[in-house]
Amino acid sequence: MLKTLGAQVKEFKKDSFLTPAFMILEVIMETIIPLLMASIIDNGIGAGKDGGADMNHIFLIGGLMILTALASLTFGILGGFYGARASTGFARNLRRAMYENIQTFSFSNIDKFSTSGLVTRLTTDVTNIQNAYQMILRMCMRAPFSLLFAMIMSFVISPRLASVYLVAVVVLGCVLALIVTKAMKHFNEAFPKYDQLNESVQENVSAIRVVKAYVREDYENEKFKKASGNIYRIFSKAEGIVAWNGPVMNLTVYSCILLISWIGAHLVVSESLLTGQLMSLLTYCMSILMNLMMLSMIFVMMTMSAASARRICEVLEEKPDLAGPRDPVYTVQDGSIQFDHVSFSYKKEADASVLKDIHLEIRSGETIGIIGGTGSAKSSLVNLISRLYDVTEGTLRVGGVDVRQYDMEALRNQVAVVLQNNVLFSGTILENLRWGDKEATEEECRHACELACASEFIEKMPQGYQTYIEQGGTNVSGGQKQRLCIARALLKKPKILILDDSTSAVDTATDAKIRRAFATEIPGTTKLIIAQRISSVQHADRIIVLEEGEINGFGTHEELLATNEIYRDVYESQISGSGDFDERGGM
Repeated sequence: MLKTLGAQVKEFKKDSFLTPAFMILEVIMETIIPLLMASIIDNGIGAGKDGGADMNHIFLIGGLMILTALASLTFGILGGFYGARASTGFARNLRRAMYENIQTFSFSNIDKFSTSGLVTRLTTDVTNIQNAYQMILRMCMRAPFSLLFAMIMSFVISPRLASVYLVAVVVLGCVLALIVTKAMKHFNEAFPKYDQLNESVQENVSAIRVVKAYVREDYENEKFKKASGNIYRIFSKAEGIVAWNGPVMNLTVYSCILLISWIGAHLVVSESLLTGQLMSLLTYCMSILMNLMMLSMIFVMMTMSAASARRICEVLEEKPDLAGPRDPVYTVQDGSIQFDHVSFSYKKEADASVLKDIHLEIRSGETIGIIGGTGSAKSSLVNLISRLYDVTEGTLRVGGVDVRQYDMEALRNQVAVVLQNNVLFSGTILENLRWGDKEATEEECRHACELACASEFIEKMPQGYQTYIEQGGTNVSGGQKQRLCIARALLKKPKILILDDSTSAVDTATDAKIRRAFATEIPGTTKLIIAQRISSVQHADRIIVLEEGEINGFGTHEELLATNEIYRDVYESQISGSGDFDERGGM
């Protein structure tokens, strides 16, 4: 874990070294000041001629104290500056490294993490690590060295009085260790609860229209209160335990001050100790105990950040399940597709496969319809083509080459997918369209929109293609969103185009126009159309009928009507308007 996190310090190694160096110098300056103060009291006040003050000594040592204080202040400022730069840079690198690694994840990797969990890791967890790192660089150096130097100077001045510190440090250290151990358990429980809180907020904001339509505001409020309450309850317990730091520290500090004052007064009276030395010992007492208090807070912060560090390392150390070959193929010759006895399951340890022994051959330029009931693995079938997942058994070839032999970027550039859940990004319509081809001219974008029947509504908008799309495409309808996504896919000029139920929100007339445009404008592109409506695929060259992950039928519309019972039943039910693939003819 430390190696994984340490690798992200990168260009901030110099800052990470300078910070503790300046903090140690600051501690040395602070340790000298009580000695100078003692010298002024013992050798300056009442040490001059005729029992008066030695003003020359006072001015000389006073000047040294000012210079020492200024040096301490300068070192402290420099330590704070470099510490802030190192910690914020470290946090930036962590976020960047996690985000970049997430981009390499396959769908199976992404399935291991919830969206809210990844958001928490990139925000709350990184902030915890940033604060902990700054504390390590500054306080973890300052507190131990300050405690050590103060203890050494105390023993130099009076071993007898310094033994009081030693006993107090041991007792206080044991108590603080107990407090930290008790609090650690609760801090480890807290951060997974942030995932639930973020999940509640994310679902509510993204589905706010559904929430309001079903008048579920009260239910969502209760769900949020429960998630927020869990965090409050756990942190209340943890902070309640940590709060014992204050009373224990105060008891120890004041007890030490009383003991040192009482014992020290007797030593001063017996002339075994000078007044200035007693004053410096009291100063060192406060320094020792306050630095011990600081160490306890460092342990608490480290405890909190340890849970965050583990969660961050889970993302950083996650290796993509899909790896490119050593000598990849960069050119996809054509859009032909061959499934050679392919089986697939989302988890290797799964008892049953989602796709079972799929064997079929699709010629380049064909239009293939794919139909089947909910859960029949239609989307799973097409996800394998662009290698969003790897086959579990068998071989899948595109352009005559096993998809595992292609460079993944080269393969996916030739396979355009309009997924079932269409996503638009915040930006203008043109900016969204150019996701398909960042170099596309406005004329090419307009032509793609004409093919997807999107130009008819874009041109009615006041700003046309410069119309701003809100996050998630909330200011366009479902059908408009689908047509924009189809246009975006067409701009890739792919060899294979996959439409995963992506015309479900458009009317049948528009659906027919889009299909005719495909047939005339991109005849060389292999088109795979997943649909629930038989009218969307009946004019395809061939149609695949899937049932429970197996091919139940494969042929033309007429062939399936004559030979496939499932297809015939659903066709007749849809013609009469009484059913679909999930209700076969009302049966």
